[in-house]
Amino acid sequence: MQNTTDPDADARNTLRLTGPDPRNWVPDRPGIDHNVAIIGGGQTGSTLAFALRRAGIGRVTVVDAAPDEPRAGIWLTAARMHLLRTPKNLPGPELGLPALGFQAWYEARHGEAAYAALERIPRTDWADYLSWYRRLLDIRVRYATRVVRIEPAEGCFRLHLETGGEPRIETARKVVLATGFTGNGGPTIPPVLRDNLPPSLYAHTDGAIAFEALRGKVVGVLGAAASAFDAAGVALEHGADSVHLFARRPTIASVPITRSRGYPGAYDNYHLLPDRVRWHQAIRFRRAGSTPTTDAIERVVAFPNFHLHLASAWTEARAENGHVIVRAGERSFRFDFVIAGTGYFVDLPARAELADIAPQVLLWRDRFVPPPDEADAFYGAHPYLGAAHEYLEKQPGSAPWLRDIHVLNPAGFVSFGLPSGDVPSIRRDTPQVVARISSDLFLTDIALHEKRMVEDVAPDFAAAAYLSALWRG
Repeated sequence: MQNTTDPDADARNTLRLTGPDPRNWVPDRPGIDHNVAIIGGGQTGSTLAFALRRAGIGRVTVVDAAPDEPRAGIWLTAARMHLLRTPKNLPGPELGLPALGFQAWYEARHGEAAYAALERIPRTDWADYLSWYRRLLDIRVRYATRVVRIEPAEGCFRLHLETGGEPRIETARKVVLATGFTGNGGPTIPPVLRDNLPPSLYAHTDGAIAFEALRGKVVGVLGAAASAFDAAGVALEHGADSVHLFARRPTIASVPITRSRGYPGAYDNYHLLPDRVRWHQAIRFRRAGSTPTTDAIERVVAFPNFHLHLASAWTEARAENGHVIVRAGERSFRFDFVIAGTGYFVDLPARAELADIAPQVLLWRDRFVPPPDEADAFYGAHPYLGAAHEYLEKQPGSAPWLRDIHVLNPAGFVSFGLPSGDVPSIRRDTPQVVARISSDLFLTDIALHEKRMVEDVAPDFAAAAYLSALWRG
């Protein structure tokens, strides 16, 4: 219900009724700065920070390479859709406290009828909600702090950081990679672009694109998933002369193949499936293709200067007098600028911060040999994650510290059936990771906890409180 006087009243009352945060129970260790370091301050990192606090785990830091909150995450940067692609009523960062959820936040500001009228959540409203969530819960993100290197050390990790351009080293017992789509690799730039064009003539949808500079320009978009359609839409809305979108398939992917396993049994227990089943599910998704939303298609086809090319892979590209000449099928096209909506690759060694650990991480290709008709190098490069999203050792016993790095980014797709870090994964994955972090920290210090649990406890009352009632019969 809309509260015109204090829209945060219900949320604050929920926090009051939930009770105070437990005190930090993790024993301090000499030379350790943080019990947990969360790399990435977006929706996943912020939710995890709140969940760890509610589990009584203190000394948690959240760092983000973005210079400030508006430029952290994707919602006000690389994301260009009008509406989120997920249903508006999915559980998310509220962690079972409805007054902290998007619906409560939105209704408190706009009313129940306004929320009921939403088809899906507007992207900018979601960004505003996450900003409110961090402020209300006092989730403090250290912006302009980039992790340069994660170095294993005795009983901890040395985090080599750059903060405001200045190097520093901090230590943490646990590390969580809440680093989005590029966290275990980077944006995929097809060789036809990367090897033949100067960077000034193309961009990936993951990057900053000066759409205002595309007014009056002819733009080519390579790819047919949601981000490609979104970029095409923004270019058209900024006055591009025309936009041509090229798909390598003969049709646009329209079957949301993962929906058939979206019920609680499969969702909650996906990690328990045999490797062959999880791999087959990933292959089914790859063959069906990533689907754009209906509104993303409607957004572009509303423009008469939008042109769709099916079964039109780019076989050649070259720069000519400041333009891009593209060969697709039997035809050539001339563009002023091209945009690659071509997804992301997974390759741990490509991430500088993971260079020390990447050679020892177990990958799917190390663990599982698929049948020949399901061979796939892309999925084979994904890390094979443990039950709490932790890295596992390629060689047992060689790097036991890997279990202290938890991965909450889309590299968990093959292991968990969802791109971890997206809204649908938050409800399931956050409790799993928090429970493992809690048990690991507790059991590692079991001797201290044993001692603590047998310490003398002061009595609540003296015998005088009941002596007068003793039966003396």
